[in-house]
Amino acid sequence: MKLQSRSSEEPEINVISLVDVLLVLVLFFMVSTSFLRETEISIDLPEAVVEARAQQEPAEKLEIMITEAGAYLVNGRELVNSERRTLRAAIERLVGEKRSMPVFIRADADATHQAVVTAMDVAGQLGFIKLNIATVTPPDSNAQ
Repeated sequence: MKLQSRSSEEPEINVISLVDVLLVLVLFFMVSTSFLRETEISIDLPEAVVEARAQQEPAEKLEIMITEAGAYLVNGRELVNSERRTLRAAIERLVGEKRSMPVFIRADADATHQAVVTAMDVAGQLGFIKLNIATVTPPDSNAQ
């Protein structure tokens, strides 16, 4: 009996079609990806000067105080809750259409960062452009 030997051809993997499929997938993901832009708050920060205590604060001002527990006080009057819409309504009721007055944010040292950012965000959304963050100067720093 005579057996025929099979021809020994090496199998080939066609890589070109695999590359084409991968390129199509990459293009699909690039086109379908949504690019989000987070909201931003632009702030003009004041420069600290030694004579800062001699300057008088303006008569008309908006003062937002934040307690350690995260409660808001607008010009010394405590709000019923700490929600964003309550803070916004209190500010709108107090100042009306005056958006040129300065806003002073005074926060307790142990207040959460989120409470301070919420106050800044509400003021920015209402159109206030003069934003001041009040700080306390330690007594030993006067020697400079």
